Amino acid sequence: MNPEEYQNLARVETDHWFYAGKRQIVRYWINQFRPLQHDDLLVDCGAGTGIFAAEMRGLCNVLALDDFDESVELLRKRLGENNVRKASCTAMPLANASVDVLTALDVIEHVEGDHAAMREFLRVLKPGGVAVITVPALMALWSDWDVTLRHFRRYTRDSLMGIVPTGFEVLCANYVNVAVLPIVFAVRKWRGLKNRMGVKIDARSEDKIPAAWLNKFLGWTFVKLACQNTVRFPAGVGLIAVLRKKPDLTPAPGHISSP
Repeated sequence: MNPEEYQNLARVETDHWFYAGKRQIVRYWINQFRPLQHDDLLVDCGAGTGIFAAEMRGLCNVLALDDFDESVELLRKRLGENNVRKASCTAMPLANASVDVLTALDVIEHVEGDHAAMREFLRVLKPGGVAVITVPALMALWSDWDVTLRHFRRYTRDSLMGIVPTGFEVLCANYVNVAVLPIVFAVRKWRGLKNRMGVKIDARSEDKIPAAWLNKFLGWTFVKLACQNTVRFPAGVGLIAVLRKKPDLTPAPGHISSP
């Protein structure tokens, strides 16, 4: 991610409906499938500015990983040296089966080898451990925002599920940020047209907090539609996947399976 984007993010992420809502959604799904205990380890891969990791510190042990120098500097200031490692999602400095919960929030789209990242998530999680992953959805929404943030791709539900290793059980896989999809599509196409015409483009809506009433309404709608597993939406601005590592069925040395 471009260095200046960390400053843009840090300026708005505490209160902006999208960033605050996403953190609330992720906490909801963790509580649904793997409630945290104080001695558990949560690894936030691609932790960015560290706001989510900081919010989770009161619940469990937290380790933040990122491979961008700008992010690592922010993380160390917020979380302390011992809670941060400079590392990529495809090569985490962690033992096999050592993590209880792993989060990768809008991260793997930045990784060229997203298959390798998913395999690494599976490796470090304990059997029964849960991964919560969010990604941007639909290449039809590709815009200057994706270019600036150095995305390799946007996903469909099928393409995201296509990189999930067989060692995972899929607990939830759904489109999110559904209500604003038509608006986001129209705005991004309009920005793309202005860019091609050489017209100056306004600041992105992601970098500005809306009026308080609108910010609250958008956040409520975002969270409400994402914190359910009954309706499978056909499209959305983003996707969430909640995955659980299957139990290790390999018999321990010297163990004889029952006939």
